Amino acid sequence: MAKILLVEDDNNLREIYEARLMAEGYDIVSARDGEEALSVAIKEKPDLVISDVMMPKISGFDMLDILRTTEETKNIKVIMMTALSQAEDKARAEKLGADRYLVKSQVTLEDVAKVAKEVLEGSTAPAPEPASSDATTSATPTPVTPPAEPAVVTPAPEPASTVPAPAPEPASSDATTSATPTPVTPPAEPAVVTPAPEPASSDA
Repeated sequence: MAKILLVEDDNNLREIYEARLMAEGYDIVSARDGEEALSVAIKEKPDLVISDVMMPKISGFDMLDILRTTEETKNIKVIMMTALSQAEDKARAEKLGADRYLVKSQVTLEDVAKVAKEVLEGSTAPAPEPASSDATTSATPTPVTPPAEPAVVTPAPEPASTVPAPAPEPASSDATTSATPTPVTPPAEPAVVTPAPEPASSDA
């Protein structure tokens, strides 16, 4: 069975984790700080190190850095398990070469044992996340309603074009003027021409 080095400065927590991992059949060795952990790691050659971060003498981050730069320990798998939940702390651990990063307040003993098994077996599954209050209260999954198909819109026929009748043109001033009849002047009678008297005959 795989050997696990458990590094934890809190004696009670260390004993609890030891008991749970031993129940899974792992061979457990332990250390109380980063300095002791380095010595045990070189001596015992564990398959996995589960370490706290905030510890006396040498912190978990510094211990991890030394493990990764030491020939005898550079290939040991490491799980950082800490109370630090900030994203920058997780990013630092990953940059130094941690295989997993667990926040103590967000995992159970069963989660720790499960992640340890996954790391030892080379699984890349993500670390378990704490169940939300919504997930705890709602046991029945919410049914997923498929999206409705878009309605096919048939364009309405265009109305027949009608040519509007031309509006009547207003009467022009000429028409108004011509409405009054123009008086007709009768043609002038021809002048009567009276013939001139004939001259008297010389015989008279």
